[in-house]
Amino acid sequence: MTAFLNQLLRLRRGAWEMVASVLIALGVVMLMQPVSLALYSFSFLVTLLGTVMFIIVSHFPE
Repeated sequence: MTAFLNQLLRLRRGAWEMVASVLIALGVVMLMQPVSLALYSFSFLVTLLGTVMFIIVSHFPE
């Protein structure tokens, strides 16, 4: 766990790509759930944030 946090603080690609991928997956799950309209409403923003974050993070050093 400390290695993951260390990579986040040092702006390394692997850890940040994982965070961006989790945001994309969370947005898709929020989009497909049938229970909450609020979750559905924010799903596009979460997916968009994860996608933009992934594009930016792909330029970080390994």
